[in-house]
Amino acid sequence: MSFKSEETKDVCSACGSDSRIVDYRRGEILCKKCGLILDDMLFDFGPEWRAFDEEQMNKRARAGGPLKHAKQNMGLTTEIDRYDRDIKGSAIPSERKAQLYRLRKWQRRSRMGTSVDRNLSIALPELDRMSAHLNVPLNIKEECARLYRKCVNKGIVRGRSIESVIAAIIYLVSRKHHFPKTLKELEKVSSVNKKDIGRSYRTICRRLGMKMPVVTAADYVPRLASALEVSGKTEAKAIQLLKDARKVGITSGKVPMSMAAAAIFVAGKIIGDEKTKKIIPVSNISETSIRNRYNEFVKKLEKGGLLEKYPISSVS
Repeated sequence: MSFKSEETKDVCSACGSDSRIVDYRRGEILCKKCGLILDDMLFDFGPEWRAFDEEQMNKRARAGGPLKHAKQNMGLTTEIDRYDRDIKGSAIPSERKAQLYRLRKWQRRSRMGTSVDRNLSIALPELDRMSAHLNVPLNIKEECARLYRKCVNKGIVRGRSIESVIAAIIYLVSRKHHFPKTLKELEKVSSVNKKDIGRSYRTICRRLGMKMPVVTAADYVPRLASALEVSGKTEAKAIQLLKDARKVGITSGKVPMSMAAAAIFVAGKIIGDEKTKKIIPVSNISETSIRNRYNEFVKKLEKGGLLEKYPISSVS
């Protein structure tokens, strides 16, 4: 019998227990303590078939893939191709080619029927292009597309360039998922001034009632560590160093990227990883900034009594 134990806030009317057993086979919910039947009309919303491997699952499933917000028609479109052949590959008679031409034309017009559709036909390919240049993961790109559709429906895009709104959305969502992109990177791939991107970003947050995500220096560590190809031990040491630095107040008021670069440099010096010496060209942070952050690490950690944990000394 397929029983499953669950904890709920509903209590049994007989004994007052809040524990229950769900019997999906009989469609009943029973009290775990006294056995009273609480409900006998349980519905099973799962499929009526079983699959024991991925091949059986693909064969027996009757639903398609999930909706894709990054596609103009949510991935549910039917394409009338230009090859003028039927399902068997045979050539279509000439008297039907005119009919297919009209169908193809009206299908193309139906996709551009409203101003929202015309806007999405320009914006979504632009989102794909920027995401490819910035190596944005698919889940973040899907959330960006969903948020852009929301902005279009609320009229936020009206009066602004599509590129600036898309760049602002990528900036917002990537910060939210701790995968931040800098305004300089977005300015480079979008050909829009970073001031316009920042203005669109603030407008979106204000109009949609969203809080501006806060980025910490630790969010940049995996990205820099991947570019430098350092060991996981060095990356973990850098993140731990930033956590201790936050406790003693080193990170407040500092540029997160510079703090992350300095932390990786310090971690490499502690671990003995020579790859961290190439941090300057990878992070685009000047040598002076990294040296200043490094000396701040030494002074603050010494003042906080944490220098014994990190055997480092000041550099000139």
